[in-house]
Amino acid sequence: MPVSTVLLLASIGVLSLFCQWLAWRVRMPAIVFLLAGGIAAGPVLGFLVPEAVFGDLLFPVISLAVAIILFEGSLTLRFAEIRGHGKMVRNLIPVGSIVTCIIGTLAARWVLDVSWAVALLFGAISIVTGPTVIAPLLRSVRPDSKLANILRWEGIIIDPVGALLAVLVFEGIVSWGQGNVFGHSLYIFGKTLAVGFLIGAVAGHLNGMVLRKHWIPQYLHNAGTLTFMLGVYAISNELAHESGLLTVTVMGIWMANMKQVPIDSILEFKESLSVLLISALFIILAARVEFSAIAELGWGLVVVLALLMLVARPLSIFLSAIGTNLNWREKLFLSWIAPRGIVAAAVSALFAFQLQKLGYESAGALVPLIFILIIATVTLQSMTARPVARLLKVAEPAEYGFLILGANPVARMIAKALKKYEVPVTLADTNWENVRQARMENLQAYFGNPVSEHASTHLDLTGIGKLLVISPYKHMNSLAIYHFLDWFGNKCVYSLAEGDQDQKARHQTAEKIQMTRGLFDGVSYAKLASLVSQGYTIKTTQLSESFGYEDFLKKYQNQALVLFTFDSKEHVAPVCSMEDLKPDDDWILISLVPPQPRKERKEKDGGEETGKEPSASKEPSASKEPSASKEPSTDG
Repeated sequence: MPVSTVLLLASIGVLSLFCQWLAWRVRMPAIVFLLAGGIAAGPVLGFLVPEAVFGDLLFPVISLAVAIILFEGSLTLRFAEIRGHGKMVRNLIPVGSIVTCIIGTLAARWVLDVSWAVALLFGAISIVTGPTVIAPLLRSVRPDSKLANILRWEGIIIDPVGALLAVLVFEGIVSWGQGNVFGHSLYIFGKTLAVGFLIGAVAGHLNGMVLRKHWIPQYLHNAGTLTFMLGVYAISNELAHESGLLTVTVMGIWMANMKQVPIDSILEFKESLSVLLISALFIILAARVEFSAIAELGWGLVVVLALLMLVARPLSIFLSAIGTNLNWREKLFLSWIAPRGIVAAAVSALFAFQLQKLGYESAGALVPLIFILIIATVTLQSMTARPVARLLKVAEPAEYGFLILGANPVARMIAKALKKYEVPVTLADTNWENVRQARMENLQAYFGNPVSEHASTHLDLTGIGKLLVISPYKHMNSLAIYHFLDWFGNKCVYSLAEGDQDQKARHQTAEKIQMTRGLFDGVSYAKLASLVSQGYTIKTTQLSESFGYEDFLKKYQNQALVLFTFDSKEHVAPVCSMEDLKPDDDWILISLVPPQPRKERKEKDGGEETGKEPSASKEPSASKEPSASKEPSTDG
């Protein structure tokens, strides 16, 4: 029985959503499951035949989707970031790109016997990794922070750089194919570059000015930018054949490097767009793959993959690492991690389609070659990267650090107390003054919403495995809890209680969020801020046989609030209920204690010492000797 077009279109959406969910469950890049789902629906089951569903609209739909992908990727290329992330990242962009492009081109030409044009295009496309495949892999592997930063920023920067290189190579091939003589081909290529760079720069500057000057309302920023970009793409193609992709790439790069242009919201808009549009695109692209085309590549496909993974990548890493302080273990780990991503899949399908129209018969090998490269690198490296990291001893220890939502004075006090014991802490806040103050106090702070698309690639969560919500922003708190419950798990998300005024049924949050409430003995943010304003300070206390938990409570007349405990194995844990807290004599407490009474301060100033004031930087240790004095070591 023939299947209706409406049912087929709906099925693409349902399948893309299922693939995204499955990727989230197994902590792998979604592109693997999208491509696998498309292959299953297309050549395996024969359920989805894109040409029959879309007809003459297939190529325009793919073209517009690829334009969106390249524009979004180019929005992340800030030239200042290339200079600001170490010599290794700066070296990897040019050196890694050149080495991978050369080896990929030669491998495709000599091993698979494709034309030089197709081989060169494959070499250019194969350099792209991208944050969409790197970020999930880093979350599951957890290498040390230095390696994680190198890989993350390589992916962020190489994504638009690789796209630009691939577009330039493609434009050169198309220009050559349209020109009968070298001079005419050079003229067409020059015209394409001129149109692409000129219109892209002008459009990027104009759109940036519109956003900066707020000439359109806030709610139209995303839709307006997307619509304008697609219009520029179409106009550019009319002026110079196939120059549109170059134009939108230049447009995105120009906007990314303009000052005071609010592009973060546009990047966040891409998160929803990717689920609806880009996910469906990859299912459609994969459904067009033919097994016969893969079979024709034979064992040459395996050889090309091996050369890229075992020769090109290690050579790129070791050449780029010259003059850096990376050791051989770190170089070997970086040599193994280079999964290909969204840009490679998108542009390969579009370029192959175009080259086949121009008469390049071997262009049909480009799509299966790139798709197999993506599936092989992402799957193989996702499964083996963690054991490799442990074998090379470059894996991060257990994720015992904290992401604190809020950089207000209360959150900063808590962060500084944890940092003294070398617990990884990152603050996140949308209030710039709070973030600025945190950075002045030498605390790592992220300015923005931690659940945004920007945060997914720029917020460094290496060593972070728990969330503390210490913020007065109830709406953002709820969003963060929902997001990180899925990320960290139910036992690693903690939130302050809501105020009494919010306990009416109409104001209560969802049950899933309420389960996380109760941090720090159930106090609210308002209560915690009130205690701090009254002079309460954070103290660290080493319990001992001579000064146990009961002595600690009596000293502060049961007014102290225990925030964290370090047990005998140096595990740090936030305190949810002081009533259930039963610390051992060798534990360390981090507490919020009331101000010292005047009488006690006066006696101490007069020479009567009530207890020793130790250094707060001392590491908690199970082997510490108990203090000889009645009062333990404390500090503020």
